[in-house]
Amino acid sequence: MTSCHIAEEPIKKVAIFGGTHGNELTGVFLVKHWLENGAEIQRTGLEVKPFITNPRAVKKCTRYIDCDLNRIFDLENLGKKMSEDLPYEVRRAQEIYHLFGPKDGEDSYDIIFDLHNTTSNMGCTLILEDSRNNFLIQMFHYIKTSLAPLPCYVYLIEHPSLKYATTRSIAKYPVGIEVGPQPQGVLRADILDQMRKMIKHALDFIHHFNEGKEFPPCAIEVYKIIEKVDYPRDENGEIAAVIHPNLQDQDWKPLHPGDPMFLTLDGKTMPLGGDCIVYPVFVNEAAYYEKKEAFAKTTKLMLNAKSIRCSVH
Repeated sequence: MTSCHIAEEPIKKVAIFGGTHGNELTGVFLVKHWLENGAEIQRTGLEVKPFITNPRAVKKCTRYIDCDLNRIFDLENLGKKMSEDLPYEVRRAQEIYHLFGPKDGEDSYDIIFDLHNTTSNMGCTLILEDSRNNFLIQMFHYIKTSLAPLPCYVYLIEHPSLKYATTRSIAKYPVGIEVGPQPQGVLRADILDQMRKMIKHALDFIHHFNEGKEFPPCAIEVYKIIEKVDYPRDENGEIAAVIHPNLQDQDWKPLHPGDPMFLTLDGKTMPLGGDCIVYPVFVNEAAYYEKKEAFAKTTKLMLNAKSIRCSVH
């Protein structure tokens, strides 16, 4: 009996983006290293291109110059007439789009890995944009299994209003890699090692796939975004309470109705309402103060992938 599998095209071109946010240094450091010496990221028959996405922000060690590069890969910004008056990141987004896109174009990149750090206690995190993507679910299952017993979480950002236009979204298979906790503008050896391993396992998976290995059906646990939560604010819009100590550093852990979320300066606790257990992520992320996000609520679910095999073999 032949197994029923989905035949996928071989992967030919892969990009690894660092410095989408110029103060998230692990990706910057690794990409700069691989630009000098890329032996560890090369795989037979695969073109792997390391790339610094926001060089001006990297040079200044700041998240961005004019606007967040990781939020502007939408048709409106990509379609704007190129001029010096455009924000730097919009111009840069158009350059990146022409170099690596468009999605499903003749010369476009099959996979983009976009390397990020978070100040939140999220460990190794893979960001998935599409819950029906068999190839990426299989890849994430392979990475999670290879990293074990080190935990690796999958954050699903598929949502009608909360999904954002990421730098990597111009590829057929966009992969966000987020590792923390690490302060902005800082390099930590443990975080560096974890991100490096995630990329190694991802490239190994692609290599095995291209060689004709069949990956049987699998399932992974994911955390799907349901809501972003702002800090409590006063009538002037100023933050009126901070993340409660019981919630700080508790990314991915269950938060029950009635559990403390915020703490005011006069000692008042503000608990989680509703009647659902949620799983907080990006708790107290430094970069999200300007976005008015104290953390994101997620729900936990399982995603299934069918068996896949490269169509060439």
